[in-house]
Amino acid sequence: MGGLVGLLLGAAGATGVAFASPEQLAPFVAPSSTQVAEGDNRGVGGVGGVGVPVRTGQPTAPPAATTTEPTTTTTTTETTTTTTEAPPTTTEPPTQPPATTTTTPPPVSTTQRVVELVNEARAAAGCPGLKVDQRIVNAAQAHSTDMATRGYFSHDTPEGVDFAERMRAAGYPNPGGENIAQGYRTPEAVMKGWMNSEGHRRNILNCGFTAIGVGLDTNGHYWTQNFGW
Repeated sequence: MGGLVGLLLGAAGATGVAFASPEQLAPFVAPSSTQVAEGDNRGVGGVGGVGVPVRTGQPTAPPAATTTEPTTTTTTTETTTTTTEAPPTTTEPPTQPPATTTTTPPPVSTTQRVVELVNEARAAAGCPGLKVDQRIVNAAQAHSTDMATRGYFSHDTPEGVDFAERMRAAGYPNPGGENIAQGYRTPEAVMKGWMNSEGHRRNILNCGFTAIGVGLDTNGHYWTQNFGW
C-alpha cells in the first residue's frame, strides 16, 4: 500500500434492515469532536493521590535546670532510702486508617467491545441484542487470521470458500451475513466505518439475526464480523 494503511470494508449476505432516526444512530456513525481532535488511538491516563504524613504533636521543651545552694548542718541523721517501682507503661502505636481498596473491573476484550457496540446500535434501532456463539467466533477469527497470514482481503478465500461455508464448517448451521474490515485499530473506529456503509449497517441492524462472532488479527488489523440466524 506504499506505506499507507488501507481502511477497507466488505459486507455479504445481508437482507432486511431496521430503521432508526439519525439522532439515535449518531453515536455510531459520526466521530465526536473529541475523537476528531484526539484520534482513535489516544489513551487517557489516570492520576493517583498521595497522602500527607500525620503530625504526631508539637515538640516539648526540656525542663529548666534548678540550682540548690549547699547547706551545712551539725546534726547527724539516719538516711532511709525508699525505692518505688513504677508500674510498666505500655504505649499502643497509633492506629492507622484502613487502606483504601480500589476495585478495577476486568478489561473488556477488543472483540467483545465490538459486540457491545453492535448491540447498542441495535437497541437504538429497536432490534434485540445478539448473543455471542463460540462457533461463529471460531469461524470469524479463522478468516481474519487467514487474510492476515496470506495477505488478501475478501469474503472468499483464494480457494473460493465463502463465509457461509466457513460458518457451517465451524459447526454453525444457519449462516446469515458477514462484515469485514482492514486497517481500523479500535472497536469504535471499525464500527463507525461499518455504520457509515449501507451494506454493513444493514447486517448490523438486521433484526432477524440472533447470533454473532467477531474475529481480529492485529497483524494488519483484519476484522471479521459474522452473523447467524
